[in-house]
This record gives sequence, structure tokens and C-alpha cells, in this order.
Amino acid sequence: MHTPERAGRSSGPSAAQPELVLVTRTGCHLCADARAVVAAVAAELGLTWQERSLDDDAALAGRFAEEVPVVLVNGVQRDFWTIDPRRLRRTLLAIMEPPAG
Repeated sequence: MHTPERAGRSSGPSAAQPELVLVTRTGCHLCADARAVVAAVAAELGLTWQERSLDDDAALAGRFAEEVPVVLVNGVQRDFWTIDPRRLRRTLLAIMEPPAG
């Protein structure tokens, strides 16, 4: 199983720490690209992330069998197949820095 890149959180304690998960599987040709995108965006924002494999989790396999790679943010599917770094960054920033008021 792949061990994902991890980055330390650099913002203050008041910033929300979204849960960022990349769902992959063995033999997935899009997963390497997705892994690079998630790692780069997470590092840029100072976030940690996890990678979970369908090979190790029957519930995930049942839910995402034909959609991997999948990005989940706080348990919500945000992207799949080709991960858009701009969309992922916007999603994470919206959680980390909610509008004032």
C-alpha cells in the first residue's frame, strides 16, 4: 500500500483542517497523476492527506468501483478520474477560510 506524502499544518489553530482523502486502486493509470495533484495542493496549503485503496476496503470498492481516483473532502466526493488542482484548492480554501460574518 502506498504511503502518501504528508505536510505539516502551518496555519494557526483557528483554521479549519479539512479531511482530505484520495481513493485509489492497484493498476489505476489515473491514480499516479491524482496522487501528484493532491500531494502538491496539500503541500501548498500545509495540509495532511490520506490515501485509501479500494483493494483494502470493500465499502469503498462498492461505492467508487468505477470512479477512481476519487477525492473526498470531509467525506464528500469532490472530484474523480482527472483531479483538477484549481477546483481542489478552491474547495479546501473555502473550508479553511470561511467567509466572515
